[in-house]
Amino acid sequence: MQGVIQSYDPSTGDGVVMDDREFAEYDLATNALEGSVFRMLRQGQRVLFDVDGDGLATAIRLGSEVDMDTPELLPD
Repeated sequence: MQGVIQSYDPSTGDGVVMDDREFAEYDLATNALEGSVFRMLRQGQRVLFDVDGDGLATAIRLGSEVDMDTPELLPD
């Protein structure tokens, strides 16, 4: 999924990401940044993420412009 960080507290690791398509909000899993290039997140930051079986956002990662559906970079 792709979305936008709504909030993030670097001291606790608590945060919320909103899905771009359904506008659903997902709390970040405690391990959401493990293995990621991110050490912290900022409000409004665009990310790709997965949702685990508990409904928590996990595997936060950067997407390429193509992943983010930027119109000028979509394949013909």
